[in-house]
This record gives sequence, C-alpha cells and structure tokens, in this order.
Amino acid sequence: MTAELDVDALLGRLRATFAAGTTRPEVWRREQLVNLRRMLTEHEDRFAAALGADLGNSPIEAYITEIGFCTSEIDHTLKRLRTWMAPERVKVPITQRPARAEIIREPLGVALVIAPWNYPLQLLVLPLVAAIAAGNGAVGKPSELAPATSAELARLVPQYLDTGVDVATALLAARWDHIFFTGSTRVGRSVMAAAAPHLTPVTLELGGKSPAIVHRSAHLEAAARRIVFGKFVNAGQTCVAPDYVLAESQIAAPLIDHIVTAVRDFYGDDPAESADYARIVNDRHLRRLESLILEGDHRVVHGGRVDAAQRYLEPTILADVDPGSAVMSEEIFGPVLPVLEVPSVDEAIRFVVEREKPLALYVFAEDGEVVDRVLDRTSAGGVCVNHTLLHLGVSDLPFGGVGESGMGAYHGRAGFDTFSNHKSVLRKPSRPDPSVIYPPYSRWKRKLLRSAL
Repeated sequence: MTAELDVDALLGRLRATFAAGTTRPEVWRREQLVNLRRMLTEHEDRFAAALGADLGNSPIEAYITEIGFCTSEIDHTLKRLRTWMAPERVKVPITQRPARAEIIREPLGVALVIAPWNYPLQLLVLPLVAAIAAGNGAVGKPSELAPATSAELARLVPQYLDTGVDVATALLAARWDHIFFTGSTRVGRSVMAAAAPHLTPVTLELGGKSPAIVHRSAHLEAAARRIVFGKFVNAGQTCVAPDYVLAESQIAAPLIDHIVTAVRDFYGDDPAESADYARIVNDRHLRRLESLILEGDHRVVHGGRVDAAQRYLEPTILADVDPGSAVMSEEIFGPVLPVLEVPSVDEAIRFVVEREKPLALYVFAEDGEVVDRVLDRTSAGGVCVNHTLLHLGVSDLPFGGVGESGMGAYHGRAGFDTFSNHKSVLRKPSRPDPSVIYPPYSRWKRKLLRSAL
C-alpha cells in the first residue's frame, strides 16, 4: 500500500462488508481458510524463494518455520472451527431458573495485523487465520524489511481472499476493533499509544531475553544440540530463540564444548558454505550484532567471523560474559550466544527473576524437582523443558508474552478467542414471573431474598 491509500475509504468498505454479515457465516470463514491454505501450497516455491532472498532461508527451513507451520495451523483450525463457533452452555444457579445461559463468541469487527520481518509469512498469516476463523474483516501489514516476501503476499493474497494486504503507517491512526502487533517492545509501546485514543484492544507479541537454564542433571549433549537448534535457526532471528545460557559452574565448560560440536555438526566447519544457515536481514542489524561481539570483555569461544557483502555472521559462542555488558542488556536477535556460569540453579532463578519477564524460558534438567522449582519461581510467556522452540508447534498451547514480552495470546483456540467478543447471554421465559424480586420489599421478601442470595 502506498502513502496515497485512503485509509478511511478502506475501513469504510471493510466495515460495510462486516455490517452486511458477510464474514460471519461458517461457510465464508472456511472458504477463506481453505483458499489461504491453497495459496500457500500452490505457491510454496515462490514463497520459499522470497524467504531465501530476504533472510537466506533454505527451502526446508522456510517450509518448517513458515509455510508448513501455517498450513498445519489452518488444518487445526478447520477441524475445530464448528466447535469453537458453537455457543458455550453455562450452568444457571437454582435461584435464576428456569433460564438458559450461554457464551456466544462473536467477531470483534475489523482487525489490523502488523507483522515483523523475521518470520514475515508465518507471523502475518497465523494472526489472519485466527481473525478470519473468528469471523472478522482484516487488514494485514507485512514488513517492509522483508521486501520479497511482502511483494509475494501483496500479489497473491488478493487472488485468494476477499481481504487484501496493505502497508502504511497511517493505518495506526485509524480506529480498529483490534490491533495485533508482532515486533519489538519499543514499537509495541507506540502501537499501544496509537490504540489508546480509540480504546482499541491490542495483542502485543514482543520479545525479550529468553534464558536457557542448564542444571547439572541435564543430558549435556542433547541439551547442547537443542540449544543450538533453537538459537541458530533463521540465524538467531527468532523472538523465542534462547538469548543466553545460564549453566551451573561444574558443567559449563563441557556444555560449551558440546555446543561448539553441535554447531559444527549442524553447519560444518564453515557455516558460510552451509545451505541450511540463514543470513542477517540487513546491514544495520549486522552492524549491531557485530558491535555486541566486539564490545565487552567476554571471550569468543567459537565464531565471530563476518562477511558484510553476504550479510553473514558466523554462529558465535561467548564465554566469561559480564552480566552488565551490552550483549546482556538488550535482546540479541541474532546468532550470538552468551554462556554465563552460575553457582546453582537457585542463582539462575534469581538472575532471571531480577530481569524483565521473557517471552520464553528453557530449562534443561533430568531432576524433576529442579524443573518444578524453576516453573514455580519464574514467570515467562511460555516454557519448554528439555528442548527449545517446540512449544510453539502445539496449536492448543496459547502463545504470548507477559509483562515486557507482550500481552494476549494466540495459536489454536486462543487465537480464535483473541479476535472474539465473549458475549454473555441469559434467556428467561416470560412465565413464571415471581413477584419476590420486585419492590416493595416486605419483611418476608427481605428474609427470603437474603436467604436465597
């Protein structure tokens, strides 16, 4: 969308469509979701090529993290849509009977979805799936930092869906019925401020520094491989990537050795030659990441090489990291992994609790009591025990942040509920119509009402 777009006219058309009831029937919702899935499968090669151009993703990485992830969510939604749409019966207290109570999930209206650049397809499509399933009209804003993927979306979406994909900062000034934003905490504050004058509800999927706690009881080789997988997929440009590792002192050195081995196993001696290792999105982010490596007194255990012409940053492992250094003061969002030693898991818990609540937390331990202790004493948007990232793939687990890492959730039923108003309905027959609840309140009425209530 260009700056010349008439936002009021766009919203007017969408509101008219919504008011006409076009988006409410189950058949319309299903048709849009099926068409969206068809778009993804029929043009898988084009989307994979675009993701390769924007982020250097290999075709299989593009499928696992974006295309296939989206089609799986659509399939999950289609199977359960009728159940989600059905009114939910609620038990009526005996004092209210005869009556019937229910919760009707009705669409909010017209929603705006703002997607980031790191997963430019998945993080636009998944919220749209939820908005459409709930019966809303929707406008999607893809990221200008992923131009190839955004261009494919702009070209293909109007061919498959009734709702188009538009891009403009002016959209935030309009009055929406819901705004769904994925991106940085800094921009999230601006989105929330723009929504406030209209009292527009927002879902903010932000980020933060997601820790991985490794206890001495952990299976170190498996933990290392799973941390490397979660950290370096998409070259670390994942909002729930392990941002740093807190390892108990007695196992920190062997864990680092296993991490370095896993990096070599996954990407070879020269990851620049690996078909499975992505690139940094642009020069500005590459320079920012390079400065995080160069600043501070930490030790580069592995990696650190940069090829600016290719937007390449080698998978980098840091040790002896100062908790007050630049690399520990902001979300890294790239292939740089600090490993910090802690004397105990209790100290690791303290370290996490003293900082902002993360979007994800990972704990590696074979000792169940330790796992439970971490779960009980920390707060995070989501937790994965003895692995990384995989909790995102469980559609019935709500995905969202807490505190600085966001508000609201989606995936599966949670997404349907996010884009729905839960309307409470009580149905009463006209008869009987006992006079006991109406004035005047005689002594026996007061006694009866106090007893009943």
